[in-house]
Amino acid sequence: MNASQIEKNVTALVENFNKEEFIFDLLKAYGISKTSITRLKKGDFNLSKVEGEVLYKSKMLFKEVASGTLLNTIDELTKDVDSLKHNPRFVIVTDYKTLLAKDIRTGLALDTPILEIHKHFGFFLPWAGQEKYAQKNENFADRKASEKMAKMYDILVQENPGIYDDGGHNLNIFLSRLLFCFFAEDTDIFPIEGMFTDTLEQHTQKDGSDTHTFLDRLFKVLNTEDNSNEASHFREFPYVNGGLFRDDIVSPKFTKEARKIIIECGDLDWSEINPDIFGSMIQAVVNPAYRSGLGMHYTSVPNIMKVIEPLFLNELYEEFEKQKGNARKLRKLIFRLSKLKIFDPACGSGNFLIIAYKELRKLEIQILQEIHSLETQHSIVFTDIKLSQFYGIELDDFAHEMAILSLWLAEHQMNKVFVDELHDFGKAKPILPLKEAGNITQGNATRLNWEDTCPKNGTDEIYILGNPPYLGARLQDANQKGDVELAFRGSKEYKDSDYITCWFIIGAEFIRNSQSKLAFVSTNSISQGEQVAYLWPKIFNINIEIDFAYPSFKWMNNAKGNAGVTVVIIGLRNLSSKPKFIINEKHKIQANNITPYLTSGSTVFINRTSNPISCDFPKMSIGSMARDGGELILSKEEKDKLLFTYDIKSLIKPIYGSAEFIQGKERWCLWIEDDEREFAESIPEIKQRINNVYKFRIASKAKTTNGYATIPHKFAQRCYQETNAIIIPSTSSEKRKYVPIGFLEEGSVVTNSANVIYTSKIYMFGILTSYLHNLWVKTIGGQLETRIRYSAEICYNTFPFPEINQRQKEQINLHVFAVLEEREKHSGKTMAQLYDPDKMPKGLKEAHHQLDLAIERCYRLKPFTSDTERLEYLFKEYEKMISKNTLLEKSKRTRKKKA
Repeated sequence: MNASQIEKNVTALVENFNKEEFIFDLLKAYGISKTSITRLKKGDFNLSKVEGEVLYKSKMLFKEVASGTLLNTIDELTKDVDSLKHNPRFVIVTDYKTLLAKDIRTGLALDTPILEIHKHFGFFLPWAGQEKYAQKNENFADRKASEKMAKMYDILVQENPGIYDDGGHNLNIFLSRLLFCFFAEDTDIFPIEGMFTDTLEQHTQKDGSDTHTFLDRLFKVLNTEDNSNEASHFREFPYVNGGLFRDDIVSPKFTKEARKIIIECGDLDWSEINPDIFGSMIQAVVNPAYRSGLGMHYTSVPNIMKVIEPLFLNELYEEFEKQKGNARKLRKLIFRLSKLKIFDPACGSGNFLIIAYKELRKLEIQILQEIHSLETQHSIVFTDIKLSQFYGIELDDFAHEMAILSLWLAEHQMNKVFVDELHDFGKAKPILPLKEAGNITQGNATRLNWEDTCPKNGTDEIYILGNPPYLGARLQDANQKGDVELAFRGSKEYKDSDYITCWFIIGAEFIRNSQSKLAFVSTNSISQGEQVAYLWPKIFNINIEIDFAYPSFKWMNNAKGNAGVTVVIIGLRNLSSKPKFIINEKHKIQANNITPYLTSGSTVFINRTSNPISCDFPKMSIGSMARDGGELILSKEEKDKLLFTYDIKSLIKPIYGSAEFIQGKERWCLWIEDDEREFAESIPEIKQRINNVYKFRIASKAKTTNGYATIPHKFAQRCYQETNAIIIPSTSSEKRKYVPIGFLEEGSVVTNSANVIYTSKIYMFGILTSYLHNLWVKTIGGQLETRIRYSAEICYNTFPFPEINQRQKEQINLHVFAVLEEREKHSGKTMAQLYDPDKMPKGLKEAHHQLDLAIERCYRLKPFTSDTERLEYLFKEYEKMISKNTLLEKSKRTRKKKA
């Protein structure tokens, strides 16, 4: 049962409040089965014999009390040894006016009027298996351990020349063994608390000279079943095995300082370490490039859940809800869980695998609790979920080692939860000796056969997930570029494709014709701009479709520094009639089809085109490019000084780029035609600038710049025309409802940081500044992070606008004048200030609204009701226009042949 359904249930409980049934209705709201509640009412499950009390094992202790006694009563109950031995998660007391509750595990408390309990429904979510993760933005234990390990690592590298001769593999294994020992001595894996640190401190020299020999010997002991002949201080260490201590390695030599740090590390409380993030934090230890923000590269649990839940977890919980009350079918569900395969082909230190493992173990616990409540005869149960169901590929050797170790630690932690939650009927097999952990392969996932790591057959239920490396086309080295070329099978699109496209292509082929699914986190570039047409036909052509999608959002983590990047999450599956969903922070929208632009509607590929597809659209160009070393550009002060001294008004023009236009910055330029050069060079200051341009261009190694040295008085590339101009910034904030577009007077130069249309067609301003056009640009245009990136070939030339008559043009013109008049009323404000979504003047907002209505009426008279409807209509219009233009081109070619 999901949180929104629970909230509805608790709200209904308040609206139909029944004092006698309150606690049973509350349990029912969180998904406790009717069978269990019936037995609780009868007394079978009520372990308290006190009037007015209900003690439900592992769930809650509830007591009715008189007004004025709530605080004393809850204080007494939370200290009652007899009651707490049954491990109630919550202690709840109420006089049916106020409700007090305490979460025994977390120590959190709730104090609320009972008829407002629906406002705090999240407090009791653990009854539905929805725990709040305890991680904070800065996990002290993880960070402190990382910092100390980093310090020790630096000393070991400095004191051990040649330590990287094997690529660092020996050192990586050594560090993972140390981490295991720290964790083992604080979490009951080793029989005596602190025994590793204490033994090392007592049996090594303070100068560190014999620390490496001690560790070499200990590692052999941990890989030996019979230690009876060992020295007494080694004899009590258990046999670990599992591959962790199997291979012989040579421990690095320690200094006094390094030995001191290893003991300080041992003094930390390693039971608080989170294996789901710790591996990533320790990665920063061996990669100095990450040191500035230790742990900034791990992925937060809430973000991982955005992938896991729609990929498989939600469906498993739905099945659990459906089968409640039927022990036989619930056992079948556990069997299904035991056969799942979870595969991360870019697993790093295992974050996604560990959270997936934990979530499946938590679900298994709830299913076993439900089965236990249904049956009168009980037997001891063990988990059926194994680490061997988890698979990964990782290029980095140390991250590979950490993934294996972290899975072992997660297993140990979940075994403890299993025993705690299931009490007398749930048992865990001893963790030692270690069994083989997840199937983690070290290597390049773009070159390996994924089936060698994660074997599959027609009936396997495999879920592929993760956060593969992004790397834009211009950031790839030669090897990575080769990886992309291989994934694209040599087709030329690979040259402009992000590195992550490899995982989507290989992953789609892996799940093809199977019961498997995949979901990856990706930069939003693969769902915008030209990459859409490069990548998605390769996926859709093999009968794979988009299962669910999260459109662009910030992918934040919980680490120091809180690094974030703009991403999408895209799930893929084989063609199916099952629902598809587009998800964001507020809504989950069902769609008949999800396009590669992550919108609802039929799949259409918007291809870059050199000419506008819409009738009567003038040409849009990138603005003029100076390539002058700054010599032809003037500040206001420089312009004023020249005009004060010389009569050269004809040589100077105002110049606008994106920043100048949006931020209201004033700049000017020297604009010298060929027939004006002699006059311009008669001005000493201008002649010096022209000479400097020549020197700048002739010295350039770029042939395109060097070639313009013959015209040092002119901009290198010029698109200026003597007419009015519409300026369209190349980048703009996604927060704005409208891209701030400008209508410039004749004589204005636009730079290459913006796009420009030299035209006196005023209605074109209205079309381009409309909400409908802005929606198109946000959907299909490329983006810089989440900022809008505007290009003529993708955004403007592809925009489908119907042919309109003169009357419609005049109507749009009137609305354009209204927008410009409203801007003029606030002439002291910049475009950034005017179009701030929180501060946009009401008059300007209304003028734009009326313009929007006029633009939309050009398409149809019936108003659009949503952005989804608008986009579906635009995509259909695009298809029609492309088809029409294609037929026209064919007709022209046919006529030419006949002629």
